Amino acid sequence: MGTPPAASRTVFAAAHVVADPFADTAPEGPAAIDWDATLAFRHHLWSHGLGVAEAMDTAQRGMGLDWSSAAELIRRSAAEAAATGGRIACGVGTDQLIAPEVSLVDIRAAYEEQLSLVEGAGAQAIVMASRHLAATATGPEPYVDIYGHLLRQAAAPVILHWLGPMFDPALQGYWGSTDLDLATETFLRIIAEHPAKVDGVKVSLLDADREVQLRRRLPEGVRCYTGDDFHYPELIVGDAHGFSDALLGIFDPLAPLAAEAVRLLDSGDTGGFRKLLDPTVALSRHLFQTPTRYYKTGVVLLAWLAGHQSHFSMVGGLQSARSLPHLRRAYELADGLGLFPDPELAAARMRRLASVYGGTE
Repeated sequence: MGTPPAASRTVFAAAHVVADPFADTAPEGPAAIDWDATLAFRHHLWSHGLGVAEAMDTAQRGMGLDWSSAAELIRRSAAEAAATGGRIACGVGTDQLIAPEVSLVDIRAAYEEQLSLVEGAGAQAIVMASRHLAATATGPEPYVDIYGHLLRQAAAPVILHWLGPMFDPALQGYWGSTDLDLATETFLRIIAEHPAKVDGVKVSLLDADREVQLRRRLPEGVRCYTGDDFHYPELIVGDAHGFSDALLGIFDPLAPLAAEAVRLLDSGDTGGFRKLLDPTVALSRHLFQTPTRYYKTGVVLLAWLAGHQSHFSMVGGLQSARSLPHLRRAYELADGLGLFPDPELAAARMRRLASVYGGTE
């Protein structure tokens, strides 16, 4: 498979999907995926010892990737993981629901369907936040009921994902309150009632202090997977009370460098880890700048510039979601980090993109 996984931390990269640029599609139509290129990128991540977090928001789940395509992606990636020995965890949501108004019963059934598919494919489940639940629940109790039901059903411990509204505005007020302190109490209550069924929690709130306080209150044996693309180096290193593992979208473009940094942690070289990973934060903050949910555009740009795919097009036409100056700066920051195996290819592709956008070369 390549480099073995890290020993000191559990690390997942949330992987993007590669669109089929020749498919005759519309932004609101079904996703058209280049399966060969998409799966090849997963092998790239596994070759560096990273786990793959599949069919998450980095894969444009809910932003161009429909449930039918996500289900096929899960099946294919899980089969590849089984064949190569790579670690994989896949998103479980409710995005197959298309009615404008749904009930809590509908939401629970949708979650059950997706959990069954992910576990049936042999992958670990990541229970994602549901837009439908956020829109339907009137307080914390529906979350306690539905998540408790799913955790009792789960065949193996799952990862619970708390995705903040900066990543998806439709998730405002998740866990039954816009007060994050109250929301945290509900989240911790669900975990405390089912600790054996929770492998860990992925926290994507871009609030390092809140993540640290949360992970200190987790039951013993429950991991905290940081999803904080602004503060990941210090959160992964941790403090005297513990550390965060990682499940990060920024580790998609940073895979080789991130894997090397975590291996330094394996040897106890905290300083070396920080020296290698701290300089990447400027790139991550740039990609994830407001509106944060469009960070996928920069991630796919860097995959194209690095030679992992032959084009810069995305499902749903999301390649248009960032400006040329934004994309140019992403290129400059990534180039400064030495992320491109072939810098000349990256420079040539960036010049070509500027020409297409109407800029100067």
